[in-house]
Amino acid sequence: MFDLTPEDGMHKEVGVLYATVKDTYVRLKHLCKDMNQDELEYKGPNQMFNSTAQLLRHLAVVDLHWVYRLKGEDVPERLLQKYGPMIDDNGSIPDVRGITLEELIHQYDEVQEMFKETCKQLATDDLEKKVVYEKGAFATIRWGIWHVADHSRYHQANIAWLKKMKESN
Repeated sequence: MFDLTPEDGMHKEVGVLYATVKDTYVRLKHLCKDMNQDELEYKGPNQMFNSTAQLLRHLAVVDLHWVYRLKGEDVPERLLQKYGPMIDDNGSIPDVRGITLEELIHQYDEVQEMFKETCKQLATDDLEKKVVYEKGAFATIRWGIWHVADHSRYHQANIAWLKKMKESN
């Protein structure tokens, strides 16, 4: 049965929002399951798009930044070094090559665990708190948790399209 069951140890509303993130992450892992390195690094026809590897790393980096936004803290330098920047010097998602699916998923699992533990620290009233988002804009914590799931779903569509293009070649 499909449901968004609140996670144990979370306030109900936080848990339901987190359940959207968890469900989306499970679907992302299933979508990428068994991809080989060539599929992982495929950038579409004429190599014009972000690869699945790039998108997985991008999602992990963005989610990592949300973990620390929700905490009201800066991302520690050691984690910035480990996961890299959100964008490169050209304003693009950084290229990712030579990293296996297993390693990308392992690192993303670590971020998802941080996200879960951060959500466990939130009370329902915290969902209304504002955090700095992008370019001086603010977002509520409620919107931020929802956005993590929505952002992942968006890039899952990109990955599904890449898989389809790769299979047709």
